[in-house]
Amino acid sequence: MLASFLIGLREGLEAALVIGILVAYLTQLERRDVLPRLWTGVGGAIALALAIGAFFTFGAYALTFEAQEIIGGLLSLLAVAMVTWMIFWMQNHARTLASGLRSGVDRAIATGGLWGIVVLGFVSVAREGVETTLLLWSMVQSLGNRPEALVGAVLGILCAAVIGWFVARGMLRLNLRLFFTWTGAFLIVVAAGVLAYGIGDLQEAGVLPGPNTVLAPLEGGAVAVGWSGFPFGWAFDLTSAVDPTSPIAALLQATVGFTARMSWLQVIAWVLYVTAVGTLFLARALTASPRAASVHTDAESTAVESAHGEASSGPSSHSKETHERPLS
Repeated sequence: MLASFLIGLREGLEAALVIGILVAYLTQLERRDVLPRLWTGVGGAIALALAIGAFFTFGAYALTFEAQEIIGGLLSLLAVAMVTWMIFWMQNHARTLASGLRSGVDRAIATGGLWGIVVLGFVSVAREGVETTLLLWSMVQSLGNRPEALVGAVLGILCAAVIGWFVARGMLRLNLRLFFTWTGAFLIVVAAGVLAYGIGDLQEAGVLPGPNTVLAPLEGGAVAVGWSGFPFGWAFDLTSAVDPTSPIAALLQATVGFTARMSWLQVIAWVLYVTAVGTLFLARALTASPRAASVHTDAESTAVESAHGEASSGPSSHSKETHERPLS
């Protein structure tokens, strides 16, 4: 539940900040008349995420076991790819997020098209929505459809919405750089667990060699465990000592992807992913100039707050001239 809560909090806060920046900027420009179009796009993005989750959850029941495992494994790999890309994208673009969104609003209003603001709202939120759906779906599947993961995600998203509202109102300042750095590091570990789970699914379906295939080394008539089971047997088997249904086992599985029995391919993939992605993430975080990071952090942490404050005093003359043409 803790892992899904933090995932929902991070992804939800990203979406909340994006929406807050867009709403504040449109308010600053005295274009509240187009806010319904923005909310239409946001609602469409949320509906898309929910539809994808429902499709993968209920549509899989009509498939064979092998097909379910293949789809589950591939979706887990897709979720890992999206999360990895998003972690580094946010690391590179967090400091220019507000200016980029405002430029998008400027372009949408300048064209005068009905769908410009709708599309902007949809695209700005859909990415986080789809990414969160795939990641949480993989996590719920790995936990045996336990409801705690879904409850934690919902609570995290609700908390993110509240925090985003406070930030948009200028009642809260948030150190975005610090927040996204720590949650990014956490997501790397979670993604490694999802990667291991996806590989396990593909091994069970026979797509990848593993303990359930003819390539598995045998010892005493059973699949070998430990070094004798390398590379397609079990790396370890603690099922006799660890209860998979215990709270500790569930917490470890949800956070770091640990299960009582894992194959060598799962362990190797987990270690390689954490080592490679974690090292690159840490190196990029450390090579950033401390002073520049501090300046950008302060600017970004108050991006929504500043826009909200400007909204209360009305738009500048430049804004009026630039955005005087109404949307059709």
